[in-house]
This record gives sequence, C-alpha cells and structure tokens, in this order.
Amino acid sequence: MVRERRKNHIPFRLNVLFFGVFILFSVLILRLGYIQIVQGESYDLMLSSQEEQTANVDAPRGLMVDRYNNVVVDNDLQLSLTYTNTPNNDLERYEIAHELIHYLNIEDDDIESVNAREWKDYLLYKATIEESGDLQDRVDSLVTSEEGNELEDDEFYQLQLDRLDENEIMESFDRDEQEAVVIWAEMLSGYNYSPNRIARGLTQEEAHQMAEILHDLPGTDIMRDAERIYPYGESFRRYFGGTGSIPAEQIENYVGHGYERSDVVGTSFLESYYEDVLRGEKAVMRTDAEGNVTTDPGRRGNDLMLTIDMALQQEVEEIINQEMTGNFIADREAYVVMMEPDTGEVLTVAGYNGENLGATTSTFEMGSTVKPATVLAGYHHGVIDHGTVVNDSPITSIPGTPTIRSWQTMGYVNDVDAIRRSSNIYMTEIAMRLADYNMSTNQWGSLGYSYQALRNHYAQFGLGTETGIDLPSESSGYIGNSQSGLVLFLSFGQFDTYTPMQLAQMSATVANDGKRMKPRLVKEIREPSTDEEYDQGSVVRQFEPEVLNTVDNSTADFERVQLGMRQVVATGGQGGGTAYSYFNGSNQVSYEAAAKTGTAEVETQSGVRGNNQTMIAYAPYDDPEVAIAVVVPNVALDSSGGRQGIANHIARESLSAYFDLKEDRVNPQREEDEAEIYADPEEGVEDDIE
Repeated sequence: MVRERRKNHIPFRLNVLFFGVFILFSVLILRLGYIQIVQGESYDLMLSSQEEQTANVDAPRGLMVDRYNNVVVDNDLQLSLTYTNTPNNDLERYEIAHELIHYLNIEDDDIESVNAREWKDYLLYKATIEESGDLQDRVDSLVTSEEGNELEDDEFYQLQLDRLDENEIMESFDRDEQEAVVIWAEMLSGYNYSPNRIARGLTQEEAHQMAEILHDLPGTDIMRDAERIYPYGESFRRYFGGTGSIPAEQIENYVGHGYERSDVVGTSFLESYYEDVLRGEKAVMRTDAEGNVTTDPGRRGNDLMLTIDMALQQEVEEIINQEMTGNFIADREAYVVMMEPDTGEVLTVAGYNGENLGATTSTFEMGSTVKPATVLAGYHHGVIDHGTVVNDSPITSIPGTPTIRSWQTMGYVNDVDAIRRSSNIYMTEIAMRLADYNMSTNQWGSLGYSYQALRNHYAQFGLGTETGIDLPSESSGYIGNSQSGLVLFLSFGQFDTYTPMQLAQMSATVANDGKRMKPRLVKEIREPSTDEEYDQGSVVRQFEPEVLNTVDNSTADFERVQLGMRQVVATGGQGGGTAYSYFNGSNQVSYEAAAKTGTAEVETQSGVRGNNQTMIAYAPYDDPEVAIAVVVPNVALDSSGGRQGIANHIARESLSAYFDLKEDRVNPQREEDEAEIYADPEEGVEDDIE
C-alpha cells in the first residue's frame, strides 16, 4: 500500500512572515522619512524650545589703518531690531508690522523704496484676512469666476498681480498703513529661521521702549551691531568699499563657507577682496532649559594695515580741487596715483571732488607719457640705438593718414632730445622701422609685427594689462584694431587707452630700472588690537614686495631714458624740457625729479575738441622713492577757455606735498575737525602756460 506524501507548509508560512516583516519595515521607514523631512523643522523648534537654545551675536569687522597708524575705517556699535521668519506666520508678521509703526521712525524715502510687487502682495494678503468690505470686493473683481476656473493657483495669483496698479494701492493707504508696509516688506526679505535686520541704528530710547514689548512680538529681538564709519570722511572712501547683505546670486557660496544668510559681508573693493580677513568670529550665547545663559566670546576681524598715507591723500585731494579751473568738454575729472617704485606700495589714489574710482576703472589716451616705453622698445628691437638721430619734420606723405607733426618742428634730434622735447616724429620713426615701412613706395612690410612689438613692450610696464593690484577687479585698458597708419599714433600715446593706475605702474617701473612691482594697498594683516587707543596687534601676514616682471632692456638703456626724463624738468633755454618752467625758475622745487609730459587730442561725439593732459614723474632722480602719474582728461582747448599745464601743476604740488610731509609729518584732519574738506578751486591758481 502506497502512503500519500504529506505536503510541507513551512516555506509558505515563512514567506508570509517575511512579507509581513517587509511591510512593517516599509511603513516604519516611510514614517521616519515623513517625520524627518516633512516635520523635521517643527520638531527641531520644539526640541530647541525645551532644551538648550543658542544665538549668534555678530562680531565687528576688522579695522583699516593707514601706514602711519591712523584708523581710517572704524566700527560704530549700534543696536538693530531683528525679526526671524518661520513658515506659515503671515498673520503674525502682519500684526507685528502694525505694532512696530508706533516705535520705529519711518521716513518718506523708506516708503518710496517699497517696490511694486511688495505693495501688491501686501494688498492681496490683507484682503484674505478681511471677510468682507470694499477691499475684498475690489480684489474679487480682478479675476472673473470663469477665468479663475481655468487657472492654477499660481497663475490666478499672477493675474491678480498683473491687474493691480501699485500707485493706486499706495495712495489708497493712510500714512500708518504705508509705514506698516515698509516694515512688513523688510520682514519678508529675510530667510526662514535666520534673524533679519528690519531696523538699524536704534537710539537707546527706542531700544528700551521696544525691549518692554518684545515678549508680545514673536520672532523679534534687539541685536548689537557694528556700522562702518570713516573718520576722514570721503578721503579714499570709494576704495575702502562697502558692506551689506549677501548678494542673492552668491548666497549658496557664502552659506557653504559657514555664513548665515542674514550676515553682513564686504560687497566691493577692499571690503570684498579681504572679506575672509575682515570677517569676525561671532559670539555664541547659550540658554539652557532653566534659563541660565553662558557666552562664548566672539572676536573682531583682523585689521588691514594699508599702504595709504591719509595725510598725503588729503593734501593731494586739495591740490587737485585747487587746480581744476578753466573749461572742460565733458565732466571734470582728475586722477593722481603715487607709489613707491621699489615696493609697489600705493601711497595715494586721489580724484577730483573725491571721485577716484576711475584710477582703476576708467581708461584714457595718455599722450606722450608713453614715449619712454616706445624708445625702450626701439632699443630692444634694434631699430634705434643710443644717440640715433632723426629729422623731426612733419610727415604728410602716408596715404590715408593725417599729417603727423610734433608740437614744434625740431630738426635733428637724438633719443634723449626726443624725450626731453617730446618728439612725435621720433616715435613715429621707431614704429615705421618696426613695421619695415617703405616711405618711397608706401608699403608696410610687417605692420602686425610693429603693433605687437610695441604692445608687448608696453605690457612689460603695465600698459594694456592688469597691474595686479589687490582689488576684486580693474580695467586692463582698451586695445584698438591694428590698422595701417594707426600704429604711428600708438607710438606716441594717441590710440590705445590705459588707466591712471597703469600709467603710475609704468612711471614706477622706469624709476625702478625696469622691475615692475605689483601695486599693493594692504601691506600687513594684524590681529585685532584690544586697546581703546589703537595699538597694532600681532602680525598675521606681511606682504613682501613682488616683482611681476623685468623689462627686456639693459641698465644702460634705462639710464639713457632716465636722462631724457631728467632733462624734461631740468633743462631750460632754447629747446629745453617741456616741464622745465613748472619745476624751476619761479617754481623751483627742493627735490630733483625726472618726468614726462603728455597731451592727447580728444573729441566728443558732437565734435567738440579738447585734450587729455597727463604727466609721469619720480623723485629723487638719483635714488627714487616716489613715482606719480597724473591724468586730467577732457580739458577744453585754449581758444575755448581751457587751461594748459593742469597735470604738470598737480604733479609738482603733489610731489612737494610728499617731501614736505617727509620733512614735517602732520596728522590727517578728521572729518569732525575739518571746517571745509576741499578748498575753493578758483583761489590761488597760477596761470602758467606750457
């Protein structure tokens, strides 16, 4: 008899068990994910409210100090009102804004700064909390029910926005409501869970009044803040840079480096370039469940020891404003850059009426100040030698090119004479030889080579290339198209354009026997001082002078060019130097200088003609310690009331100020001690003509 085989049910039961366990684990994982992702923020808030709470207190930024230990950028401690956004708190925010109008001073400019979208958003939100009334009816009439049925929520809202008139909205609110919108918009501008400053510079009285009601205003707090102040007013102010909220397009980058979204950062120039140095370490305040508070002290940011001489900066600014008389064919501008030739340390960057940013951002045709570089290019490429003679007479025979002449017909001149007397023809001859130009057949043998040879050599002096200065950005100049004939104008500075900083670097490079130094505005980084009276902290980093390149010329070549520049200011009489009258005779100076004058013809779009006046110089001639570049663009012609020699006057007086301060150092004038920062530009100006 065959027994029936009994079926085994154990594998089936195990499968059911495993499946049940899988379902349970899946439900658990989904639940954990929901709690962590969807409800995580709310649980974090609950946990932080029951356990230890922490708050970060901003630390002041580091100071900026000039080369003689004068604090030029300081901090002024102030109180700010902050608001921390949390999700789904629209009604709370609305009510707080209306309460704060009784405590904050809202100006007309604040109301005008509210943008159209903010006015519209406010009105639409207000309509949602009013069950009935004119406002609700007005909003309901913006979109018909038929239109609404066909639109998604975001499309519906956008259509409402499009059909609202912001001007009508603003005028429909009374003054209190307009002020509430200002506060409401500031509150909205912050990020969730991050304190956002909605009012700065609170007085002690305002702070005390609000401190009494903060417990009734969820999310608000009073924070100690630091505002940048400038003891010397507008002097060098533009290059110190600005601070402000993190730009929206850089938020993720800053957050990735440990910043909070509400942090204040450097937004331009030195504040931006040295952000990681100037940024302080925040203090951390911890409050436990019993209300006990402990604080980890913060630390002010490190200090920048600048190369700038603030006393010299102020004197040069005053000199510029005194000299800027006569007519101009465009807005008045003038720039002075002074630096140490052997270190690259920038002593002053000054401008007319304090507007000095053009020294690194604006470019100009510089005229004859580029001629020393042209002569050195001629030596390097072997088209001229020491003592080479050229007949300076007008050139009229080049097709398609205007007549080229010097400011006077000079006859036979050598290389030193060409610099001393400023011969355009000599420079033109160098360019033609580089281009292998045949004047009898009017053929250019190697036009491109001439352009490249000159521009390559100019770049070794910093012309047409970035100088390397420690700023976030600078202009590298404008390089024109390489067309026949125009290379001749390039050779004497009336084609490509350069910045005043580039011209100053060229001046310093000539003075430094061909070593081009990297310009610096910061010489040291130091730990913050703890004294009330500023005392230097320990050195964190010291920047050593940096040679960017050495020009491809011999020492003898430079000595030859330097001799010509010395004769520009030291040789008088018939055929004397173009700036002799500005540095000798009745204008005798106490130092020996070398210089090169420059004038470039310019014309406005409407056809009004004028000129750019420039000068480079350095002193003392035998052991240079300061180099200067002066650029005064768009001076009207003599016949139109223009004044010649402005750049020469400014260069002479600025160099004299440098040596006077070296002999008798005085402190710069603080803004509160100064009755008038700038002198009357119409007083005390000589009327010398070049």
